[in-house]
Amino acid sequence: MSAAWWSPVAPCTPQACVAGGVPSVGPPRRLVRYAAGLAVLLAGLAVSVPAGRWCRPARRDALIRWGVRAVVAAFGVRVVMPPKPERRSAGVLVVSNHVSWLDILLVAAVCPGRMLAKREVAAWPLVGRLAVRGGTLFIDRERIRALPGTVAEIAGALRSGATVVAFPEGSTWCGREEGRFRPAVFQAALDAGVPVRPVAIRYRLAGGEPTTAAAFVGDDTLLASLRRVVATRGLIAEVTVDQEIPVGAYADRRALARAVRRAPASRP
Repeated sequence: MSAAWWSPVAPCTPQACVAGGVPSVGPPRRLVRYAAGLAVLLAGLAVSVPAGRWCRPARRDALIRWGVRAVVAAFGVRVVMPPKPERRSAGVLVVSNHVSWLDILLVAAVCPGRMLAKREVAAWPLVGRLAVRGGTLFIDRERIRALPGTVAEIAGALRSGATVVAFPEGSTWCGREEGRFRPAVFQAALDAGVPVRPVAIRYRLAGGEPTTAAAFVGDDTLLASLRRVVATRGLIAEVTVDQEIPVGAYADRRALARAVRRAPASRP
């Protein structure tokens, strides 16, 4: 069985897909954004342990929403999202398209939950430590045999009432192109008997035109992508949240994955 079946790779690359010539801010503004982003991340790391131990779930979710919005804003990104937090079932699988490392923060701003992320994220500076403390479920995309165990772990979290957030394209895409939703994670929702909520993320400039400036694709590094985000003037992230797809609406994982991909929030 090919490793691409479990660990798909998008054809998007920084050279081919990340457009240059976008409006940019000057070096002083960039330094301010770096400093502000680092300060907010450090503050989040400092409060993550006491918040996790002593805050009630509703208060903890509110702190998460506030914190991730603060990080995104510090890096110069304006966010357009639903004005109120979406009501969620006790146990729901939240799925989104995947363009950038920013997506993780943006989904957490509307639907805080346990993220499903590749194993390498745990090693990222600051963000990786926050992910571990936030209960992230890590997957090893190089080991196909680990897939059944990963699905079972996700299903167990969902049965316990957790919100689990996944990006079922399996890889980041530039936003101009998008991948199909891989069905494996939807099996966890079926096994746990929980609904699925589609979320979509789009990036544009202040003038309204779509942009790939936030993309994190191919052989891109986290630092290179961060530099583009911090340098871009008028970068806007739009987050759309759809209605939950109820338990039993589709009989198998492939049909459920196709239906979620066709949901209004998931269409470009």
